[in-house]
Amino acid sequence: MTDHNQELFDRATRVIPGGVNSPVRAFRAVGGTPRFVQRAQGAYFWDANGKPYIDYIGSWGPMILGHGNPVVLEAVQKAALDGFSFGAPTEREIELAEAILAQVPSMEMVRLVSSGTEAGMSALRLARGATGRSKIIKFEGCYHGHADALLVKAGSGLATFGNPTSAGVPPEVVQHTLVLEYNNIPQLEEAFALHGKELACLMIEPIAGNMNFVRASVPFMKRCRELCSQFGALLVFDEVMTGFRVALGSAQSVYAKSIPGFKPDITVLGKVIGGGMPLAAFGGPRAIMEQLAPTGPVYQAGTLSGNPVATACGLATLKEISKPGFWDALSARTRSLVDGLSAAAAHAGVPFSADCEGGMFGFFLLPELPQNYAKVMTSDSPRFNKLFHGLLDRGVYIAPALYEAGFVSAAHSAADIATTVDAAAAVFQQL
Repeated sequence: MTDHNQELFDRATRVIPGGVNSPVRAFRAVGGTPRFVQRAQGAYFWDANGKPYIDYIGSWGPMILGHGNPVVLEAVQKAALDGFSFGAPTEREIELAEAILAQVPSMEMVRLVSSGTEAGMSALRLARGATGRSKIIKFEGCYHGHADALLVKAGSGLATFGNPTSAGVPPEVVQHTLVLEYNNIPQLEEAFALHGKELACLMIEPIAGNMNFVRASVPFMKRCRELCSQFGALLVFDEVMTGFRVALGSAQSVYAKSIPGFKPDITVLGKVIGGGMPLAAFGGPRAIMEQLAPTGPVYQAGTLSGNPVATACGLATLKEISKPGFWDALSARTRSLVDGLSAAAAHAGVPFSADCEGGMFGFFLLPELPQNYAKVMTSDSPRFNKLFHGLLDRGVYIAPALYEAGFVSAAHSAADIATTVDAAAAVFQQL
């Protein structure tokens, strides 16, 4: 039988670096041949051989309603008939901005852009422009897009400045980026003691999704907020992944339940707010956002920002996930998956830990949930690769990398979850 996935991959490698347009898709971490998707519907997609898979990446988060939701599809088709792009304002941009602000009270104004990387990069520039400072804090294991200043890893000592993790990023570009360990309060306090008056912002994924699923502890997040306020730095929440995915009010609403009055200064959003179309945003209080051009000195622009088809997709998605009962059902379905996987692993005697929030989940082949990147790196990579391919062979598609979170959609049924758990149970027995 001809493997059309392999044929396409061979063809792709001749014209596209690595055969893919985003590195994780190449299956380099897990080995084997990437699946080339023909079509998707609901909780499934079909590869080039026509084989169906239960999809737990959902375009890396945006497809919270599942693929091809009829309400969203109708909105997109109607918008496309009116025009693909205008380069001029539309009413729908306002409607989407209003819908976002209605659910995320820390933001009074929002600027729409086309990608999470663009939103993160622009939020960083805004923070520097608004504070007049240059230095920033980020955390090892948190990914904020591939902007040069954020492609860094920690140095050798405490509170040292970052070294580039990509060729093409000069050291001087990241000389103002301070990289700390996630969930390490003493190190955080020392960094502010040393550099607090020079810091423009602290940028953080409140629930990291690129070292799998690792949430910031409540005491750690509380201290981040306190130190930013004390030293005049801005707290930037990168909710590209968690925004409208872990809760209707995003991750910041989850922390606000435990930290009275909690809110970030700038929020970065993406994925779900575009519903699968290229769309992202960043926002905050009016006084900060009005520092942006054309009302302020911080320049930011984009030809496709506020694209009329993308805004139609995002607006329809937000309307659906705002309906009563949506989040209770999604959270329960995600929890049933995590609990089922945990029970299956325990039965097979496989070290396993897992966590979830809303429609986002993650698991580790470790006995306890890791709290930082160094602990994540101790996970059993060869065993994960066997798990990945075992599930893939059984028609279950999880992230093709140990360090990526997963996503459940409203389209995943109880039967889909049960099929997934049964598949995992069979693979766990082999591990």
